[in-house]
Parts: sequence; structure tokens; C-alpha cells
Amino acid sequence: MTGFPRSGLLGSAAVGLGLLAAAWTTSATAETYKWITFKPQGAGDAQAISTQWFVDEFKTRTDGKHQIEVFWGGSVAKTREVPDSLAAGVGDFGDIVTPYFPDRFPLNNAVGFFIPQPKSTMEIAELMETWHATYPQFGQELTSQNLKAIGYRPLESYGLLCTSPVRKAEDLKGKRIRTYGFAYPALVEALGATPVSIATSEAYEALERNILDCTPIGPALAHGWKYDEVAKYYIEIPLGASFGHLIAMNLDTYNGMDEETRTIVDQLGSEYAKAYSDELDATIAQVRAGWTEKGVEVIEFPTEELTSIVGDERIQAVRKEWINRADAAGVPSAEIVKELSF
Repeated sequence: MTGFPRSGLLGSAAVGLGLLAAAWTTSATAETYKWITFKPQGAGDAQAISTQWFVDEFKTRTDGKHQIEVFWGGSVAKTREVPDSLAAGVGDFGDIVTPYFPDRFPLNNAVGFFIPQPKSTMEIAELMETWHATYPQFGQELTSQNLKAIGYRPLESYGLLCTSPVRKAEDLKGKRIRTYGFAYPALVEALGATPVSIATSEAYEALERNILDCTPIGPALAHGWKYDEVAKYYIEIPLGASFGHLIAMNLDTYNGMDEETRTIVDQLGSEYAKAYSDELDATIAQVRAGWTEKGVEVIEFPTEELTSIVGDERIQAVRKEWINRADAAGVPSAEIVKELSF
């Protein structure tokens, strides 16, 4: 009978079983993580583009062993559902719009109490990273809810988009200006204008119908929401960048990663703000370049006329509210306040 010797058959079988076991082990340890976001995939803005950057880099740096699948456009969790969905493990990564949860994340909403302030998008991202590294209370605010911040996505520096020219503080008297959050209502009142609470999605029509005279916004968002179709004056009033989104993870997922993968996530989180900020800057430059043809006039606002009102008691009362929260949490607030002051 012609064939393999018995020892050869056993050897071949052993090799085959070994290859099968190796393949099974590789398959068992490979992971596909879920990223849940409210952003539409085709938005084409800095937020969506930088999210895809993170996903692509994660796959590359893990040599394709792990990957992230993005569930775009609120398909798994709407904007206000993301923190609970992440905490419950419905997703592994996600975008938390921090200002929507002022009582849930009071420390991480610090910047929202200090408008106007002098910092840019990248500077605010760096401050947030520093605060998380320096004051454990910032992170504990998240870990207590089974969440972990791995990156920071501040919004762009804001000015005012208006339906008529504003060249000095006096021109703002009586204007109806869209407000939200903590600092903007107090700031608008201190400027002698009238704060009006209107949702982002409704502001286009409000500007078009003269229900609003102005809205605080940056060039990229003004173009993205098409507000610059109905309001043709962009006022360079230095409101500063405001903090927008945490790039967060389910804490159990993060802790369950092997050390190598966790290190990659930490590196990407640290690099994320630069990738996002670079994309945002490119978008802003493109929007500004197109404004001339679109008939949008950019008007410089005297900085001193804004900074001179920061001492107004209404503005200071808002800032004091956050200071009290920080003090109660054991965070020394003086250095943070100094960073966010002109």
C-alpha cells in the first residue's frame, strides 16, 4: 500500500491542528469596536473627517488586527443618548457634546462659563488635556459613570454673524442675539443686547425673518448651517473657542484592552486635536476665501470694547458659579480662571 508513513501522517495532523489553533487564537483576539456618533458620515466637516482619521489610524497602527466600525448619524444613539449608551456598552467609542450635560459634567464644562476668553481651538484642547492630567477630578467625573475621555474636540473660535453691520459696542444695543448655555446670555445683556433662545436648527429661519439680528458662531459652522446665505456680516468679536465634545470610551472596554492597544488609543487621543484642528483651519480658510464672492463682509470689532465689560457683575456671576463647583470638587480654580481670562 502506497502512502505516508504513520509518523508522517501524525506530523501532518499536528501541523494542521497547530495552524488551526493559531488561526482561531488570532480570530478570537481580534476586535471590532463600535463608535457611535450623531455626525452624518457625508457631513464632510472637520468633525466627521477627523473621526474617520482616528478610525483609519487605529486600524493601521494595530496592523489590521483591530478595527472600529462607525455608526453614523445617530443610527445607534442620538446626541443626548451617547453618554448613557457608551456607559452601558452599546458603543465603545463616541462623541459627547459636553454643554448638553452641564450638571452631569460640570468640571468638563469649564470653558462654557468663561466666554469671552482668549484661547484658540488648539489651545483649549491642550488646556483640557492638561487639566485632565493635573486634576484627577476631571477624569473622575467620567469614570464614576463608566466613561473615559481619550481626546478633546473644542469648537472653532467664534465671532458674531449678523444681518446688519456692527462696528462697535454701541451698534449692539437692542440687537436680538441668539444665546444658549451659561455665559452667552449674561454677555449679551452686558453688551446691551437682548438674548434670544433659539435652537441651532431654527436659527437660519430666524435670521432670514429678522427674528434674530445676530448669532455667535464661527465661519465653518456658519457655512455648514448655511447661515451665511441670510446673514452677510461676520463680526470679528473675539469670543474665543468654546469647548464642544469629548472623545470618550466605555471605561470597561478601555480597561479590557491589552496594553499595546491601549497605548495606541492613548496616542491617537493625544494626536486627535491636532488632526481635527488642522482640518478645521483648512475649512475656515476655504469658507473665508469664498465669502467675498458670496457677499459676506468681515468687520473687525474693537477688542477693548469687549474686554472692558468682562468685569460686569452678570458675567462675573456666571464665572463664580463654575468656581464654586470647582472648589466644591476640590479643584484649585485660580490657575484655570487665569488661563481663561484676558
